[in-house]
Amino acid sequence: MISDYQQQLRDRFLSVSETPAPTPWHPTLDRRIPIGGLLGIGFGTAPGTGDDLAMVVSVDGHGLFDTVTGEKLARDRDPDPDDSTPDTSPDLSCPGLGPLAGTRVRIAGRFGGGLHTTSSDGWSVEVVSPEWPHHRVLLSKDGGMPHSGPHGERWWHIFDSHYSELRTVGFSPSGRTLAVATSSDLTLWTRRTAGEGPAGTANA
Repeated sequence: MISDYQQQLRDRFLSVSETPAPTPWHPTLDRRIPIGGLLGIGFGTAPGTGDDLAMVVSVDGHGLFDTVTGEKLARDRDPDPDDSTPDTSPDLSCPGLGPLAGTRVRIAGRFGGGLHTTSSDGWSVEVVSPEWPHHRVLLSKDGGMPHSGPHGERWWHIFDSHYSELRTVGFSPSGRTLAVATSSDLTLWTRRTAGEGPAGTANA
């Protein structure tokens, strides 16, 4: 049995449709990045520019993506078996590739771990399951948790993983990128535009 309050929350979550993320967030691409057998993702910082990079670990190897353009920057289809999945490392990390070569990236997903669920300027993200085992991703601002304030003003239902198993959800450490990873794809939102520097200034 669930309480009346829990039922009210469940009804509220089910009553709203998926909606685009609010300003200043915008999708990196106009579609999800298909990645079959996705196991987990992590974030790194590009040397020299400070850009957010998203590293993906899947059953087919490792990949690295630019979070602003969605460009695939590097691919390793045959990583070392001892480092191919994060569960082989105590800190759930895998070796970086491309611009992140020589570093290790912590991976959140099937084997555990987690991404940031809040940003330093008040954004937060959470996962609810009113139709378990399907999950919904909710984005909120300035304490606008989904049990207070109107949908579309203080909280937004931005993703519904009814078609695949949810792997992980969260922000990059900088707070400039938001990611949702499922077993079949990666969706990214950014608060930056191509050519814009980490602090909102144009790159040289």
